[in-house]
Amino acid sequence: MILLPLLAAATIRPQLDTPVIPKETKAQYETRMRWWHQARFGMFIHWGLYSIPAGVWNGQTGYAEWIREEAHIPVHEYEKLQPKFNPVKFNANTWAKLAKDAGMKYVVITTKHHDGFNLFDSKYTDWSVKNTPFHRDIMRELSTAVRGQGLTMGWYHSIMDWHHPDYLPRRSWEGADRPADGANFRRFVKYLRNDVTQLLTDYGPIGVMWFDGEWENTWNKKDGNELYALCRTLQPNVIVNNRVSVGRGGIEDAGVQAGDYGTPEQTIPATGLPGQYWETCMTMNGHWGYNSHDTDWKSSKVLLRNLMDIASKGGNYLLNIGPRSDGTFPPEAVDRLHDIGKWMHTNGESIYDTTASVFDGLPWGRSTTKRQGSKTTLYFHVFDMPADGRLVIPGLGNKPLRAHVLGQRGSCSVDRGETDVVVHVPTGVSDSAATVVALEVAGAPIIYKAPKIEAPTTLVVKPVAVHIVGSSPELWARYTLDGTTPTAASPVATGAIMISGTETLKTATFQHDRRVSTVTEKSFKLVQPNPAADGVTLQPGLRKRMYRGEWTTLPSFDNLTPVKDETATSFGVPMDGSKFMESVGLRYTGYVTVPADDVYAFNLTSDDGSALMIDGERIVNNDGLHSDTTERGTVALAKGPHKIEVVWFNGSGGSALRLTMGPVGGTARVLSASMLGHE
Repeated sequence: MILLPLLAAATIRPQLDTPVIPKETKAQYETRMRWWHQARFGMFIHWGLYSIPAGVWNGQTGYAEWIREEAHIPVHEYEKLQPKFNPVKFNANTWAKLAKDAGMKYVVITTKHHDGFNLFDSKYTDWSVKNTPFHRDIMRELSTAVRGQGLTMGWYHSIMDWHHPDYLPRRSWEGADRPADGANFRRFVKYLRNDVTQLLTDYGPIGVMWFDGEWENTWNKKDGNELYALCRTLQPNVIVNNRVSVGRGGIEDAGVQAGDYGTPEQTIPATGLPGQYWETCMTMNGHWGYNSHDTDWKSSKVLLRNLMDIASKGGNYLLNIGPRSDGTFPPEAVDRLHDIGKWMHTNGESIYDTTASVFDGLPWGRSTTKRQGSKTTLYFHVFDMPADGRLVIPGLGNKPLRAHVLGQRGSCSVDRGETDVVVHVPTGVSDSAATVVALEVAGAPIIYKAPKIEAPTTLVVKPVAVHIVGSSPELWARYTLDGTTPTAASPVATGAIMISGTETLKTATFQHDRRVSTVTEKSFKLVQPNPAADGVTLQPGLRKRMYRGEWTTLPSFDNLTPVKDETATSFGVPMDGSKFMESVGLRYTGYVTVPADDVYAFNLTSDDGSALMIDGERIVNNDGLHSDTTERGTVALAKGPHKIEVVWFNGSGGSALRLTMGPVGGTARVLSASMLGHE
């Protein structure tokens, strides 16, 4: 059983006007994250007024929790759902037991989604469950039931709010129905903090605060830091996701730039998010909230293999349920929870309290790792069992101790080859989702795989520091710089290797005098940096031209007439009062002055498409309709001014445009006004 430490409930303090993030060492952070890291598997619940129309509005059937925005429902029409919310079949104990029986260790539910409706008895608004025919405080009942099952309670709380009179920006389609006159976003922030304070003081110890809706321009990093600090001040042990603040990037990777962990959405990163905690949130079908017409349910097998894949990459799996308006889970979801629970009852030890796979990839499945004193257990989730039962574990250098199939009596025989281990699995032992084979080995894992070459750039203007990262401490990475294959006589990589010219670095893994891996190589090229512009007299700022149009990719701005032409000293999205402008494009042209000969990295963030040109060459291509996404490019530049052009467009919805730069291997910063100029 994994329980949240009870210290949080005993250290609740009043809300501060300007909260300060509590100081914390890395060891204290790791301790705070431990229960969550052990848990691996949680239930996400999206429930609210949107469950009443069940995805249907004016004959269209593709909606769910975003129905008010996507169907353009006026606020006074949407408010008519409140007196209809009466989930008489809601039973908190039933929900909590379903999560427990499925092998989940924590539950996160929408206390408030983007429509602003509170599922708890908020002291600060009438737009809540207390003013429905149901009246009952759902969050109080559920938190009590969840803890009663030995699970940890977590809250999802939206920053974006389509109902509160002080939230900005307004939706472009609302018009006179909901004018922004008199709205004060700072008052909304106070309301948001009040709600969060209540959630973290009135409902006992909370494991997770899961924020969302932070991407609109009114919310900023300072707001995010103060909201994070408030949560940690009220409950020091609470874990806060990265969406508390701005800058999480796209939902596909969603790494940690704020908060305690990353939140990839509806996707599993190909290699996980190394070096940080992360959690993939995912639906069972195509919607988060309940949609009565959505029958595209993932199979139990797919859901289980997702869990195994995520665990093998070091992440958590937050699997979503969209309850119906009567308070029950869809039967399709219940069936899948039962199937998952049956598999987890037998194989859960291969998921809980494990770390990521030590293998780069396995042709027949996935793997997780559990270190236990002087030995290590490697769990192999076998999707495709070899017909002859010979499970080949490639590139494993440890001494095997014991192997067995989870849920089966007896041991499997094991053979030790030169670089591989073979486990002989009895024929007829198979699970449709995955058969789990546990292999105990002596010591920490010793993996025969090629070293990695880490280099900030392959373009050489001045000496580049390159590092070779080996696979196991017991093994050596040897290397050459002349293009030949490393041998037992080649030097051992022990620190930074300085590359100062055109060279090919090759490296391989050795155990004593024997090479036990393939060869990794990377070529470096000595280049002359792009020359700086001669004889230009620059005025402060860049030329900034604005265009209007409907685009799905970047247009040729040369063929368009700007609607505005001005000078700008920074990059940013255009606003119409408190709203992002839609169907708009920008073109910045001029010069950027760099301080020294070097290779520079440029990071271009946009929502939607953008591109960066330096000295007429496209360095970054971030084109297309997409969410807030960052792309990177590098170029060698001589000291002095260089032509720069940034083009960008926004279709509809969210909006973003940021550009940072710095020498490769150094810190990337926003381009200062003093660096920018035009003729």
